[in-house]
Amino acid sequence: MSNTEQITAYSLYNKQAKERTKINPLAGVYPDLPNKKYQIIYADPPWDYGGKMQYDKSVIKNENIGFEKEIFLSSASFKYPTVKLNQLKELKVQNITADDCILFMWTTGPQMANSIELAEAWGFEYKTVAFVWDKMVHNPGRYTLSQTEFVLAFKHGRFPQPRGARNVRQMITVPRKEHSQKPLEVIAGITQMFPEQSKIELFARNNYTGWDNWGLEVPNSKVDIFSQFEMEQKKDELQIKLAL
Repeated sequence: MSNTEQITAYSLYNKQAKERTKINPLAGVYPDLPNKKYQIIYADPPWDYGGKMQYDKSVIKNENIGFEKEIFLSSASFKYPTVKLNQLKELKVQNITADDCILFMWTTGPQMANSIELAEAWGFEYKTVAFVWDKMVHNPGRYTLSQTEFVLAFKHGRFPQPRGARNVRQMITVPRKEHSQKPLEVIAGITQMFPEQSKIELFARNNYTGWDNWGLEVPNSKVDIFSQFEMEQKKDELQIKLAL
């Protein structure tokens, strides 16, 4: 049997999984949470998919003879350290939760039930789907092609007051960018809804003005949050400058 015939999709997957899977660098699972109470918590948990990969026809031997073409494999664990549900439950979010608090949590279709279970473990009650993100491009899926992600809303105590904007839209249609990079429109919408409340982003990869943050990948510099109208104005101003 030749070397080409011995190559299998699994052998290629196993090699990539070992080379590309990110490992949590901390001695413990989490850094310390802030010693503070928050009325708004925004979380993007690093969901664990049990090593499951996203792939296309390039991993099928009859479609990619001898696997001469590079195979497509993608996984959340290739981009950042993922955490199992039981470990996520251990995070003491209760310690930073104000008496009246809203939790906004990112999730995907396969993690929907786990999201509700996790929020309940943190002391919250499920209320609604706050945001639906249409990524305008699909991923492979076992049932239907996957094109959306969701932000679920959970409540602890009463609705935080005072309430800000009441016209923030649920549907967000913006192109997907880097893996797990979430659209700015979501945190901007939450900020407009709750401009005066104490706010924190968990598992943060950005550092937004007016928000505290916690996670493994938080940059040092702050990023300003603008409304959709303000963002469109800035785009128009930039276009005018470029035209001069």
